[in-house]
Order: sequence, then structure tokens, then C-alpha cells
Amino acid sequence: MIKYLLDNHYKITVYKKGEVIYRARTMPRAVYFIKSGKVSMNTVNAEGREFIQGIFKAGEYFGEPALLLNKKYLANTIATQDTEIIAVNREQFLKLLEEDRAFSMDLIQTMSSRLFYKSMMLEELANEQADHRISTLLNYLLAEMHHGEALKLTRQQLADMSGLRVETVIRTIKKLSDQQHFRLIKGKIFKL
Repeated sequence: MIKYLLDNHYKITVYKKGEVIYRARTMPRAVYFIKSGKVSMNTVNAEGREFIQGIFKAGEYFGEPALLLNKKYLANTIATQDTEIIAVNREQFLKLLEEDRAFSMDLIQTMSSRLFYKSMMLEELANEQADHRISTLLNYLLAEMHHGEALKLTRQQLADMSGLRVETVIRTIKKLSDQQHFRLIKGKIFKL
């Protein structure tokens, strides 16, 4: 889809690391396609604790549920590195869905995958055991990776995704590394 958008002269906007793309409780203006870089979607509770809803990378897109429902965004999105984004407004996005059956099917699969992940994490957040939460999260993340590939998330990001403290995540990963389908090498998680 990125190639199509570029071929049709959609505008690229550059966001610097740490720059906000949109904030929670604002009305949607577009669906955001990432040409390069990485974006984190998060919520922050009253005590200032961050919970990462998702991390999006080049070739992926975000912001479509709020746009399709015409409801306010529920989370913030922040560039976690310098990022190039193509914003597609509602009218243009609906036209893409109507004209491109493959993209429509991709959207359904993408939204289904995100719904599955959020349902899985809700169940895990209800589970008090850190071992179980981290094991489930890592198994989910590693399933999409190739043998020998390193997980490209920090311990802090894993903590923010699991609702645990970073110290608990570090301790739990060390404990689980001998029992799971990953290896811990110099602090990095590698899929076996």
C-alpha cells in the first residue's frame, strides 16, 4: 500500500523521535501509513503509568478504528524514532477500501489480529502471575519472528506492554529463558 500511496503522490510528513502524531481524546483526521520509522501507541493512567497498546513499524498503519467509527482516539501515538508517515484522510481511505479488495482483506486481518492481541492482554492483565504474563506476551511476539532473530523491544517496552515493573520483567525473562523457546544472550532475546 505504501508504494501505491507514493506512486499517487500522497504527502510524506516527517516526525522526529518523541514527536506526538495524535493525542488521545482528539477526533480522527486520518489513517497513518508508516513509510519508515516506528511509532508507539500508548495510554497513561492518572498516576502517570504508561501502557503500550501497540508498536507499529514501516509498512504498517494505525488510527483506522477511530476514523472508521468517527470516535475520538483512545490512545496517544508517538514516534519512537525519526519516522516518515503518509496520512490518508477519511474520504481517501474509504475510497481505497472500496477500490482495493486485497487492501480491504488486509485491513480485516490486521484489525482481527489487533483485537486478538488486546483480548489476550486483557486476560493476562487479570492474571496476577508475572511469569504467565511475560510468557504469553513473549510467545505471541516470538511467533511472528524467524529462528535466530532478536526481539527488537526494550525491557521497558515489555513492562509497558504487560503492565509490570521493568525490574519484574528483567527477573522473569532471566527465569523463563531456560524454560521457553528463546535464549537470552547479552541481554537480548533471540527466538530458537
